[in-house]
Order: sequence, then structure tokens, then C-alpha cells
Amino acid sequence: MRTPTRRTVLGAALAAAGTGLLTACSSDSMKGMDHASMGHGPTGGATATAAPAGYLAPNGPEVAAAEAARNPGPERRVALTATETTLDLGGRTVRSWAYGDRLPGQEVRATLGDTLAVTLANHLPQATSLHWHGLALRNDMDGVPGLTQADVRPGASFEYRFALSHPGTYWFHPHSGVQQDRGLYAPLIVEDPKEPLAYDREWVVVLDDWVDGVDGSTPDAVLAELAKGMGGMGGMSGMDHAGGMDHTGGSGHDMSGMPGMNAAGTPGTPGTAAGPSRMLMGARSPLLGGDAGDVAYPFHLVNGRLASAPETFTAKPGDRIRIRLVNAGGDTAYRVALGGHELTVTHTDGFPVEPATTQALLLGMGERYDVLVTAKDGAFPLTALAEGKNATALAVLRTGGGAAPDAAVRPAELDGRLVTAGQLKAAQGVRLPAKAPDRTVKLELTGGMAKADWAFDNRKYDPAQRHPVAAGERVRLEFRNSTGMWHPVHLHGHSFALPGDGPRKDTAVVLPGTTLTVDFDADNPGLWMVHCHNVYHAETGMMTVLGYRA
Repeated sequence: MRTPTRRTVLGAALAAAGTGLLTACSSDSMKGMDHASMGHGPTGGATATAAPAGYLAPNGPEVAAAEAARNPGPERRVALTATETTLDLGGRTVRSWAYGDRLPGQEVRATLGDTLAVTLANHLPQATSLHWHGLALRNDMDGVPGLTQADVRPGASFEYRFALSHPGTYWFHPHSGVQQDRGLYAPLIVEDPKEPLAYDREWVVVLDDWVDGVDGSTPDAVLAELAKGMGGMGGMSGMDHAGGMDHTGGSGHDMSGMPGMNAAGTPGTPGTAAGPSRMLMGARSPLLGGDAGDVAYPFHLVNGRLASAPETFTAKPGDRIRIRLVNAGGDTAYRVALGGHELTVTHTDGFPVEPATTQALLLGMGERYDVLVTAKDGAFPLTALAEGKNATALAVLRTGGGAAPDAAVRPAELDGRLVTAGQLKAAQGVRLPAKAPDRTVKLELTGGMAKADWAFDNRKYDPAQRHPVAAGERVRLEFRNSTGMWHPVHLHGHSFALPGDGPRKDTAVVLPGTTLTVDFDADNPGLWMVHCHNVYHAETGMMTVLGYRA
């Protein structure tokens, strides 16, 4: 396939906005983009460089200086091809989009201090991008079309090149439309050459909710269905004050009468060529403060496999195993437990914590946890319960003989002791020094499923909007959730600290009716997204931008 030249792209790259881009990246919202000064290493794509007046540009000299201060080391080259393909989920094949023909994509593993050089070739019918979830990297490599770069158009390629400044468990996915809810994701492991943990084996576990290619469904069709909202249901007594839906059966409304839905919250009759309705009703979870999700996924996967054909990880009895857990789902929190074992939490979102023992963990979309287990003798289920959705995903740890766990097994540990992020403490070496905030940015989470008007401060995403911060400041983010649903909020390019010497994270759950306050140091210049990591909430407007002042 012919790759467009850099020159042919400069005038056209941003004109392609709207095909596979983040919702609301209209031409009006691209004010301040300088088409003539784009280009940081792309082939057939271009990096947007100019920012609205008074803000630093994504590839300005301040960004270059911050990258140089990271002392980029040896190059680790990776080639990725985003393509349409057939995926085998374990006896069920689907057509989807993926990196090569693997699900998840091939793990990328590098070492702290390396320079990661990834060439993305786009063989998809839509424009795409790559976001490096959790990494504090240079801003023009963050992978947000319309904000930090232009689209990587069909037939084009783009080189992402940046220094790796912190070890840990990360992952990557597009920041283009709802492409993440296809098969376009993979883990990124940054190893520490001075790794303090002692263990014998390592198991990377990626959790996902799956709809693409099942009975004609696609994430784009799901988004289109959800974006219509609940139609004439706005006057129902089940609505909360913010327009969210009380999905309890006690609302007095029988959802089985709705088109495509039944009372159990599962898909009903097919509606269009895009497959059956995937709108979910009745999903409740006390752990999530009520409403558990919007999408009725037909499958839940561990490392790309159905529970009926699970991946089996082999080890020896007594082995100390590091399990790196990643929730790559679009709309599902997972409660995870390993039957017959306790988990010792060592890290969350790449940063070490004071070790804490638990029987189960809850991961919102985008969150990661590292745990240590000492393997017993036998075959044990690693079960991921789709929280509030009455479904599970499964993998198997095998260290000896015995029958494999049943696909529907729910180990007792799922209902046992559960440690949340707010109960963890950051390890001493990564705690933010005590300091009063120089600036507080208040963000109200607003909207609901009724009108599909998810947003911050009742204002849908506009990439030209900025919440200003200044280099060197201690910034406090105050997330006030006025909606009837939980939201995993994600900050690009930084890690924040939860209150009370809490863990360093980049993604954290905000329960309905609560306020989450986190602090971070503004030490990575550029334009950085803050958004809900429910991909359907983000794409209907729950995103905004923190911008460093010039």
C-alpha cells in the first residue's frame, strides 16, 4: 500500500477530523492548530504543534527540554500494524480490528531508561492513533488526535518515540473514537533493572469486555445506540437529579417493555444490521455505588479467551508469581480473585505501594494492579467477575494434577476481603512530598444515560478548552460526581496521589455522589487530557484538557 508523503499530509491531516477522531473535534474546535509547522517524525501523519494563545505547544521547546532531562537511553524498536482481522476467542471467531492477528496485541517489554520507538502502520479503514496509558512521556507522543497530534490516516504510518522514565505495568490503545473497544490494545511492561521484588514467574493478565463482531455488533453501533439516550423516559421517577438512571428493579418500571431489552438487562431482539440492542438495564453493584454499567457485553475475556476455553498458566507448587492485572474493558469493572489463594498487592498503576494482603481486587477500566501469590498445588481459577453484570471471565493457574475449574466457577475469595485503592498507602520512596496546593482545579462530573449527556461541568468536550496550570505547581484536582453512576477518571502524562499518603495513580474510581480529591506535581509540560475511561462516556463528552501556561 502506498504511504502518503509528509508533504501531501500537511494540508489534509486535520481536514480528515471527524473520521475516527475523538467526538466533538470539529473544524471550529481546531483553532490555533498551525498546519505549516507540523511534523515530529511522522510518515504520512503529522503532529499538531500550535496551541491556543497563552499555552505551551505539544512539541514546543519546553516539551523537548523535559524529554532531554529524562536522559533517553538505548533504542527499543517495535513495529505495530493496526489491521482488520479474524480473531479466535477460544472456539468462537469474530472479525475485528487488532494489532496483527493477536488478542491482546503482542506485549511490548522494555527497560527503564530505554527510548521506545514504535512505528504504527494503519491498515484500517479509519484513522487511528496510539495512546500510552499511564506513561509520563513527551506531550507530542501522547496520541490524542486533534490535541497532541493529527490522525494517522488509513494507509499512513507514524513513529512514536519517547523515553521511558518510570518502571511498571502500562498498556496502549487508540484514542480515536471507540476503537479501544475492539481488539486494539496490548500491555506495555517497563522493567526496572534494579527490581526490588523477588519472584519466580510473571503472568500478565489483561481483562476485557467484548462485543465487536458478535451477531453483527460493533462498538460504533453501541455508541450510536447509547448516544440516543433513553428517549421519552426523561420524566420517569427512576431518574436522579443529574439525569442518571436508577436501574434498580425497585424503580417500579419494567424494563422488559423497552425495545431490545428484557428485565434481566440482557440484549433482546435484533434491531438493525448492527446487531441486537446492547443497552444494559438493571446492572447494580454496591461496590460501585449503584449503577454498574451501560453496555450488555456478550463475552468477557482474560487474555483474549472465553471462559469456556481459558488460558492456562503453568508453574510449580511454591512458586512466587507476580501477576500484572490490566483492565482494558470499555464499560466494565472487574472483581478479581484467585481461588484458594490470597493476593499481596505490591503496585497500582505502575507505582509501588506498602504491601497489602487481600482476597479480591476491584479494577475500573484503565486501572492496573500488580500482586504476588505463592502458588499451591493443583489447578485454580483466576476469575474476573464483571461487577454488577452477572458474568465472569476465567483463566487457570495450574501447578499440578486435577480437573480444570468449571467455566462458571466463582471462588469464595470473590466475596472475601477486598482492598480498594483508597485503603492502600504509597511506598515511602514514591510519596509526594507534603505541600499545600498552588492551584485547585474543580471538575464536576455531570450528565446521565437518559440524555447521553456525559460531560465535565455540563460542557461536552472541546479540545480548545483549557484548564490552566503552570509548571512547578502542586495542582489539586477535585472531582465531584453529581451523576448516578461511577466513573474511572484518567489523567494523561502524570500520576496523582490519593489523599493521606495514598497510592500514586493515573486512573481512579469516583463513586456516584462523592468527591475525590487528588494532587499531582505539574512537571510535564503540554496539553493533557482528563477523561472518564468508560469509552462511551468519553466519546459522548466526558473529557477535558489541562493546559500548561506559556
